[in-house]
Amino acid sequence: MNATVYKSTGSWYVVKNDTGKQFNARILGKFKIDGLTSTNPIAVGDTVEIVMENELEAGVTITKINDRRNYITRISPSNKHQHHIIASNLDQSLLFATLKDPKTSQGFIDRFLVSCEAFHIPAIIVFNKADIFKKKEEEKFAMLKDIYEGIGYTVKKISVETGEGVDEVKELLKDKVTLLSGHSGVGKSSFLNRLFPDMKLKTQDVSGWSGKGMHTTTFAEMFDIPFGGKIIDTPGIRELGLVDISKQELSHYFPEMKNLINDCQFNNCLHINEPNCAIKKAVADNSIATDRYVSYCNILDSIEEQF
Repeated sequence: MNATVYKSTGSWYVVKNDTGKQFNARILGKFKIDGLTSTNPIAVGDTVEIVMENELEAGVTITKINDRRNYITRISPSNKHQHHIIASNLDQSLLFATLKDPKTSQGFIDRFLVSCEAFHIPAIIVFNKADIFKKKEEEKFAMLKDIYEGIGYTVKKISVETGEGVDEVKELLKDKVTLLSGHSGVGKSSFLNRLFPDMKLKTQDVSGWSGKGMHTTTFAEMFDIPFGGKIIDTPGIRELGLVDISKQELSHYFPEMKNLINDCQFNNCLHINEPNCAIKKAVADNSIATDRYVSYCNILDSIEEQF
């Protein structure tokens, strides 16, 4: 029987077969997947083969993991040299961000986008809490929308609180498998409650003293969207570590840089202090946003080359 993984708690999995029947599943032995050193062999979104173990308790055993179309990982919380697969077989990712209460840094957005580019997953950026935008936030949003749409990303402004823009985002989710991501406190759970009014997901206010939302989700989980499609909610991911991206290839994951790389004088140019660098020239004449270049430099600095 074929099934799709909807939830993973580490040792047990919730899966649904092709007719939508839900089972509790476990794995026997260890799975070695295409040489990937991940801390979790099975991820939400995986399609698997199952055999019935206990019909009475709807218990099944996972015997095989089918090939993944794609997947997205973060660095394992317990070991920075290992991956933790967040989700697989995705059509797109939806990053929830906010310009205040809490403020999502552009560095966080850019790291997320680099991961999506590296894993070949189209990304949508949604700025929530439009109802509390003042002139400053409106100007900042217009600037960011300009930058990110200019390099091919979809950018939306919404207020889950008032409903502004929510239907537009729903339309983007229809019939797609979407990874929902973003810091705690940006309104992901409230958004899910709008999609699934019967679900009553826990939401927590951003704790005032630190400006950081408390974690309300600990495991990734997939939900069937009533109007078609699936959405995967992820734990309040602090950091999408850039797994296995070398300094040399980083600029390939900035779409506005990718097209200019061949114009640099040196083919191993890192676009920092090399002469006749096409990227630095593009930053100087404003065809590449300075903030994006700053993100590039910061990410470059954070990559540890492993020899």
